[in-house]
Amino acid sequence: MSPPPGSRARHAVVGTGARAEMFVRALVHDHADTAELVAFADVNQARMDAHNRWLGELGHPPVPTYHAGDFAAMLVKERVDVVLVTSVDVTHDEYVVAALDAGCDVVTEKPMTVDAPRCQRILDAVRRTGRRVTVAFNYRYNPLHEQVRRLLADGAVGEVGSVHFEWLLDVRHGADYFRRWHRDKASSGGLMVHKASHHFDLVNWWLDATPVEVYAAGRLFFYGENGRRHGYSRDYDRAHGSPAAADDPFALRMAEHPRLRELYLDAERDDGYHRDRNVFAPGVTIEDDMAVLARYSTGATMTYHLTAYAPWEGYRVMVNGSRGRLELEVTESEFVSPAAAGALKGAALHGTEAAAEGGAATLTLRPFWEPPRQIAVEGYTRQGHGGADARMTQVIFGGVTDPLHRAATARDGALALLTGLAANRSFDTGAPVRVADLLTLD
Repeated sequence: MSPPPGSRARHAVVGTGARAEMFVRALVHDHADTAELVAFADVNQARMDAHNRWLGELGHPPVPTYHAGDFAAMLVKERVDVVLVTSVDVTHDEYVVAALDAGCDVVTEKPMTVDAPRCQRILDAVRRTGRRVTVAFNYRYNPLHEQVRRLLADGAVGEVGSVHFEWLLDVRHGADYFRRWHRDKASSGGLMVHKASHHFDLVNWWLDATPVEVYAAGRLFFYGENGRRHGYSRDYDRAHGSPAAADDPFALRMAEHPRLRELYLDAERDDGYHRDRNVFAPGVTIEDDMAVLARYSTGATMTYHLTAYAPWEGYRVMVNGSRGRLELEVTESEFVSPAAAGALKGAALHGTEAAAEGGAATLTLRPFWEPPRQIAVEGYTRQGHGGADARMTQVIFGGVTDPLHRAATARDGALALLTGLAANRSFDTGAPVRVADLLTLD
């Protein structure tokens, strides 16, 4: 379905967890002249009711709510043009394909899905229907990352030979993946798919290249039942109402966060989902320490490491080329105090509860035969992933021109996913994995 010329595109949101709030606010507050929110769908009525109450705070009337089982009927009844998919990762393909087949375009949170068969379903549906899927890789819109793209495209380091990318999640933000549904690899694909797809997409975009072969090693080293070995274990399943969690710096105190309390604690009666699991409880099936070596279509290589239990949060990217080296270093939090550990990092909250990030960012160009020089970056802020969220919604909802080609397609989503899927397979086999053996892209 396409809106008539001059009318606002009608949007529905499926999946009304915390991440949906950023999109909802953008629709009804920032881009109300070009886009319209017309419905929510979810398995949990309490969460949809919470979002409708928050719409009132923005001066917007409530919108109709639908159980996720009535998703197809909603698309017809509400004359939906675009579906925003912010549900649990493993369900993305179900809603994406149904929306495409109904004639809608789709904006989906990353990762696009969690495995190769589901990814192939989406790609096949895009080809079959001719509709558009946009993957919300907001990191492309961070002004720092945009500047890296420009510098590399302009030949600042010459031909790129290699990239080293290290990402650190601190013991506040990293721990949060082990409290919630992400701890189950069948639901999230693990951090190689859920979190690292951001980073793999950036490298694909920066290099204008596609992954060819991946070798990786990963393990669950810190969280899960390893807590007993490291001396962090507490005897409880979930934090709320558990005396054993009272002095645990890894416990999430949802009752202290109004948004989280309303979205999850007060919504448990509808689906029994616990957002505050013990990060050292049994049942974790994802890795927390991962190393990747990837080779790209240009011949460049990438070494990548993700640590989900670091004392500070941030990342380092080094790009080595035939004419020099580009270095990006971002510190988002220098340390986590025990008092702050039971809260959530700004990036784990969205909307009104998202806090500004601390730390610092530097971008340094080191040409051959010349002194290094700092590259100033305009537009970088400490809010909304470096200002990326607002810039992304301007393109997706506001029709802002996009000369850097930041809007990621279904193919881009698949290519970012493939590096993580190949890494997961390499974890299991101990062997390099050819990306072409996982999926048919063209």
